[in-house]
Amino acid sequence: MANLDWVCVPRSYEVRKNHLAGQATLEHPLKQQSVTQVVDSNPLSRALEGTDPLSQFARQDEELNDPLSPQKDLKSKRRERDRTEPEDNTLQWSSRRLGILNRFTTNEKLSLSTSFLVASGSLDGGSESIKAHTVVADKTKYRLEQLDHFDDGSMRHMMDLTQQEYIQRFEQLKQELIQSWHNDQRVKALKIAIQCAKMLADTTVLQFYPSQYVLITDILDVFGKLVYDRLRSKASGDPGAVSAATLEREREAARDTCQNWFYKIASIRELLPRLYLEMSIFKCYEFLSSSREEYEKVLHRLTHQLRGIADPLVSSYARCYLVRMGVTLTPSKTYIRENFKDLFIIYPQIFRFVARFNLHPEIVTASSYLQLYAPAFDYMFLCLVHRCELHTQDMLAECKQLKNNGAILMSILSSFKSEFIATNALEFIELINASETPGISKSQLLRSLGSCVSSCAPLQEQRMTFLKTAFETINKLTDPNEYINCVETWAVFVSQYFTVHEVNRLLGELNARMCLGKAYEKHYSQLQNILSRIMQNYRSIELLLIQPNFLPYLDLFQKESVRVEVCKNILSYYKQNSEEYTSDAVVTNALMYLGKILNDSVNALTVEDERRQISQLINVFIHKVYFGRDLEQQLSFYVEARGTFSNLDAVYVTLVHAACKLATRNRSKSTGFVKACIAYCFITIPSIGAVQQQMDLYLLCGQLALQHLCLGQADACFEAALNLVNELPAATIDFEGKPRSLERFLVSYLCNMLATLIVVPDSPDQGVLYFLRLLLEVVGRHEFKTDSTAPSTIYLHCLDMLYVQSLEKFPYHIRGVVSNDDLYGHDPKFLAEVNNMCGQVVDALLLQLKSLGVAQQQRSQAELALELFLKIVRYADLEKESVAQLAVNLWLLANKAQSQLDVKTLPQTLRSVEVLYKQVKDASPKQAQAIASLLLRMRNS
Repeated sequence: MANLDWVCVPRSYEVRKNHLAGQATLEHPLKQQSVTQVVDSNPLSRALEGTDPLSQFARQDEELNDPLSPQKDLKSKRRERDRTEPEDNTLQWSSRRLGILNRFTTNEKLSLSTSFLVASGSLDGGSESIKAHTVVADKTKYRLEQLDHFDDGSMRHMMDLTQQEYIQRFEQLKQELIQSWHNDQRVKALKIAIQCAKMLADTTVLQFYPSQYVLITDILDVFGKLVYDRLRSKASGDPGAVSAATLEREREAARDTCQNWFYKIASIRELLPRLYLEMSIFKCYEFLSSSREEYEKVLHRLTHQLRGIADPLVSSYARCYLVRMGVTLTPSKTYIRENFKDLFIIYPQIFRFVARFNLHPEIVTASSYLQLYAPAFDYMFLCLVHRCELHTQDMLAECKQLKNNGAILMSILSSFKSEFIATNALEFIELINASETPGISKSQLLRSLGSCVSSCAPLQEQRMTFLKTAFETINKLTDPNEYINCVETWAVFVSQYFTVHEVNRLLGELNARMCLGKAYEKHYSQLQNILSRIMQNYRSIELLLIQPNFLPYLDLFQKESVRVEVCKNILSYYKQNSEEYTSDAVVTNALMYLGKILNDSVNALTVEDERRQISQLINVFIHKVYFGRDLEQQLSFYVEARGTFSNLDAVYVTLVHAACKLATRNRSKSTGFVKACIAYCFITIPSIGAVQQQMDLYLLCGQLALQHLCLGQADACFEAALNLVNELPAATIDFEGKPRSLERFLVSYLCNMLATLIVVPDSPDQGVLYFLRLLLEVVGRHEFKTDSTAPSTIYLHCLDMLYVQSLEKFPYHIRGVVSNDDLYGHDPKFLAEVNNMCGQVVDALLLQLKSLGVAQQQRSQAELALELFLKIVRYADLEKESVAQLAVNLWLLANKAQSQLDVKTLPQTLRSVEVLYKQVKDASPKQAQAIASLLLRMRNS
């Protein structure tokens, strides 16, 4: 088609935009519609629907009297829960049991003795169920036979059980007890409870005893609940009974049954199971007496009986169980106080065992042995001071009088309120300094005290003295492990309630102490936690960054992976808690140091997600560095950042955008600073690995340069962008790991480029429409897919751009930029060059049509033919026969594939030509006549 005589026709019609007509509204059109139901207030209509007032009252009465009514069931359940549960969840044992089971474990083999589990541990009801007897004498005889059957001779001893198997056996015992109870085998259920209680005397595996206590008392709690529920059901009587005498007889029968249970338990020969069984059903005393004085008498009696238990560990947990049962029925603290008096009497016996374990540490260490008492002591202290702080000072005074009071002091620190400990902080620190308890180190006590004062600090005037006294003791600790554990707890207190100078001094002491013998190598996690707690609790992260000991503290993390993690944490805290902007040079240098560590950790093996996280953290602090009107210093910072973060493309992209934004802040009219910013971007962009990002940034910088009248810089950016087109890969990998073609990006990018090049004036050194020629050359060399429509779309937009170049006045301009319309002044030589390039573009499009036909892409070929047809009709002079004939041929080519096109496509194309005819018939009769001739040929075809 070298003989195509293309001539661009001038635009002879006004371009108008069809604006949609607005309509006022009171509500948002996307707001969700709400339907309002209108209730008829007519009583006659309600009566017809069956909702008259009398019907409603009748229905309400039926619902209230219905025993299966959900409301009634809910109320009864709520009353039941209010009666059985304590008022406050603080004393709930269930919240502690899981922690005890997880804390006290063992790898030793355990043994279990019971007569109610077969070897396989089946739950099929290991014994015969009791038969139904009508004669009371026969039933009593059967129960006596059952007691004889479950004598001690039938005990089964299970040896060498693992901890998990041991727990499973106790779960089976619990289920066996419940099943026996529901099968009316009360004696068997009682025997199971007795045998479980006997096991609480077994301290063979000491370190497992607290968990063993939890498992056994769970079974005892179930037994006590079953007994209590049965008595309560008896006491409530038959719901159908209306006689007061009948109800009284049933309550009397419940009292007799309750006394019978206590008589049965009182007949148990051994002390420990007898006490535990009575404590498990202690709540049943409410059926015998509702007086608090009676409850307290029973509790005092049980307290005195507990003095008969020799082993202090068994005795302590038995007292804990007594306190746990007592708090549910009486708020009195006198029996708890009496238990502590007895406990303090037997307390010295504990250290006879401690001395024995010090001689035989292979059995259990003294520290581990004393920790066994902690759950019992903690719970008893908590019950003593709960909602009543009358005994706190007395307990503290008695603790002072005790020898080896470390275990008691630990429980006081764990159980007493933080306010009380903060008020007596100096007294507690003196107690700790004077404590010399075997198995309880001062570091353990100091850690507990540090946790308390971190949540509630001492008085303002006492804090400094308290801190100095505490750290005098902490700094005397010779074991690095004890020292770092203490400081880890106290770091929260120091960072919360003291100035940055104390925090800096703490970091300096840590630096000096941990460098001795390279102790930091064994305590990376603690050092990391200390730094995290300081940053979490201190108010200003910027003040921390400028402290002399902060960055040297990072030198303790010699392991690269740990150091990188620490730097990421610091920048994360800075991202969340810093000021909006910073201009402090010391803060900036510290952040640059942290960012350089992260940048240097990135290598070829670093995963993409790690790169992304590090880049985000560095980008955040780059955005926050702001020097106000000092633009040169801001640009100098970007230059320094470019040299520091050379391994992170995402940071380079951020720096380029920041430099572009900086150029727009230039209030002075001189272009020197803008040129410096664009030069910075032009140097930075080639270091970015992704070609796609390079192209985007070159185009952005070129547009910015054009806006600021830096034409030479704009030309350099556009040329660099076009030269990268052939380096663009065919596809990229998306987030799901699938390849994604970049042809759509290339089409969008070049269309954006063409829209920008409209206003770019030609350089006198490059010739007419140099960038468009370069673009066409690049597109011609680029390898597209065989069936791709991307080059066709680009060529069509090139025709649009060339047509705009032929107009006397461009549709848009950049202020101050002399575009080609003013530069050439519609010169004929320039127009001839434009027409020549239009012919070249049309030739390229015809080649695309031919290749689509060879590839049997009839639909794509027809669509391209119609688009080129419309371009020719709008832009070209149809008086030229070659152009008109080409238009007709394109129309005929599209008609051949009419079956593959949408049914509306060809009619709409025809109407478009008719509309164009109407627009130009008055302004340009010759052009209108040519269009009319074309329409005639189209209809005839």
